[in-house]
Amino acid sequence: MVYSPAPWHLQGYAVQTLQLVDVARVRPLVPSELEIVSVLPGKTLGGIYISSYGLGSVMEYNELIVVSAIASYAGKWGAWISHIYVDNPNSVAGGREIWKLPKELAEFSWEGSDSVKASPLGYRVTVSQGNLQLCSLNYSKQSLALPLPFGGNIFSVDSSNLLMFKGEFQSRTGLIKGEVEIHEDSNFARLNLGQPLLTVGCEDMRLIAGAPQIVGNRAAEFSY
Repeated sequence: MVYSPAPWHLQGYAVQTLQLVDVARVRPLVPSELEIVSVLPGKTLGGIYISSYGLGSVMEYNELIVVSAIASYAGKWGAWISHIYVDNPNSVAGGREIWKLPKELAEFSWEGSDSVKASPLGYRVTVSQGNLQLCSLNYSKQSLALPLPFGGNIFSVDSSNLLMFKGEFQSRTGLIKGEVEIHEDSNFARLNLGQPLLTVGCEDMRLIAGAPQIVGNRAAEFSY
């Protein structure tokens, strides 16, 4: 496989949801060294991020990220990604080998336009693996958007280390309407990701995925 070293520079469009996740449901998916951060009793924050990276990116591909928890370790906070899917084999290889993320191949279908509605909200993106539909996200057109920069940390692991890398992006960001549908046989159905607390659209997005750094040692091997 052919891929560039970190950092990766990506450009495109994304839709991001924010949801409450049961700590008890996600605990088996998070390494024991990480403490899950509760924002309400028994609840952490998670969400679904679906993006399309196009011209100007280190490589062109679509991506689905399932953020299942906010976690902390030794005073450092970051998101925990339990599932991640792309439609480019080179992205799978780079994600697994550079960032130690559990990337898998999937198919993406984007539908809707200003003249044709694909859902009651106007637009839909569906992510599938073969005949299994993992999830679909219905969303509305972005209207009011503001140029906003944002950065956050993401945890990952290899066989002996806890890793962290930084994601930085800027985009024209605005609140939109969103509805998530997750098939009962989906790999992340157990998270019971209900309807979003909020959904945002990110247009003219520029994302930088930084190189991972070792932040701690692992007591035992963890597998997704």
